[in-house]
Amino acid sequence: MRSMSGDSDSVLPWRVIREDGHGNRYRVGSYATRTEAQRVADRLGGGEGHAGGGSRGDGSYLVEPLECASGEYA
Repeated sequence: MRSMSGDSDSVLPWRVIREDGHGNRYRVGSYATRTEAQRVADRLGGGEGHAGGGSRGDGSYLVEPLECASGEYA
C-alpha cells in the first residue's frame, strides 16, 4: 500500500535492486516487508537462495532496506 501523500518510502522501506555485471544498479521495486521483497528477488533471480544468490544473465537481485538521510535505516 502506498502513501496517499506520495511519500511511499516511509510505507515501503524494503527495496529490490538489480545489479548487473558492470556494477550498475537499478531499483526494481519497493515493498512493505523484507519477506515480500525477498520473494520478489528470489523469483526474479531464479529462486536460488537468499538476496543476491540467484541471477539471470549477468545480474543479481538484492534486497536492501531504505536508508534515512541520517544514514540509519527506516
